[in-house]
Amino acid sequence: MSKNTMKAVGFYNYLPIDHPESLMDVEIDRPVPTGRDLLVKVHAISVNPVDTKVRKPKSQVESSPRVIGWDVAGIVEEVGPDVTLFKPGDAVYYAGSITRPGGNSEFHLVDERIVGRKPTSLDFAEAAALPLTGITAWEALHDRLGISKDADQNAGKTILIIGAAGGVGSIATQLAKHAGLSVIGTASRPESVKWVKELGADAVINHFEPFVPQLQALGYSHVDYIFCLNTTEKHWKNMIDAIAPQGKICSIVETDEPVNISLLQQKSVTFVYELMFTRPMFQTEDMIEQHHLLNALADLIDQGVIRTTATEKLSPINAANLRKAHALIESGRMIGKVVLEHFS
Repeated sequence: MSKNTMKAVGFYNYLPIDHPESLMDVEIDRPVPTGRDLLVKVHAISVNPVDTKVRKPKSQVESSPRVIGWDVAGIVEEVGPDVTLFKPGDAVYYAGSITRPGGNSEFHLVDERIVGRKPTSLDFAEAAALPLTGITAWEALHDRLGISKDADQNAGKTILIIGAAGGVGSIATQLAKHAGLSVIGTASRPESVKWVKELGADAVINHFEPFVPQLQALGYSHVDYIFCLNTTEKHWKNMIDAIAPQGKICSIVETDEPVNISLLQQKSVTFVYELMFTRPMFQTEDMIEQHHLLNALADLIDQGVIRTTATEKLSPINAANLRKAHALIESGRMIGKVVLEHFS
């Protein structure tokens, strides 16, 4: 392999994950940074549900290998001429942009404004578990739901996190607790209930049963905030019943069928979506906020306030292991995050 090419994992056809060509080891051109881009040497990656959604079977065929993957930890190799925030040799972590090639490659281009310094207390694999879920949870809690970072402001307020044992839920539980909220998570299996409680949830209820009777049994008449990480329409009525008057609901999950938003009216409930790709996708004026929040998250991690949510580690980074990781995600039983490290 020449210095102008690199290893990657990609695909031409959108296939079920048990098909050997759903993800393949490929060799592609090594990119060159321009503008505000960093060229990062990838040390570790993580897999998220968005990877499986993008890769899911459809008739489309790619003429060149499509590379996905939106969680990277690595070292800056080169910088574009307009870069001011980083220099070669810096250890970084980030999620990237869904409108650009992903990070399942030896080297990866990313805009410096959506990159943070890697937490010094974590190795690359532990750090790779955090960017996409960390950005999603942070933006949802603080930007979309408007929850103050000052714990004193949140005394007596409650949040219900639906799907608290997954990737986003695992970090959101910790951030919400750090913000001073009473945190109620949902989980349905003994191992996921244990995980959520370990992360600091005050209580756990089962998302397969009506919410309100379970909340009342815990002493809560309603909750001030709901963060939905699983099947928005399936939980819609439960969320309407459980939310406080003038409360706020944030979801990260698109709906497969229409929901009745009129049910929000009587309680004057706010409903908002969070997509962590919005800022880079639309090059918003506040795009650099992702740089700032990743650095703030790194500080919380290095202070021991937030812990990594990596629970499964695979090595090396290759198509076979990525297929395993995608299958784990698609099982719907993943607790925390699956990470891969080292190109062989």
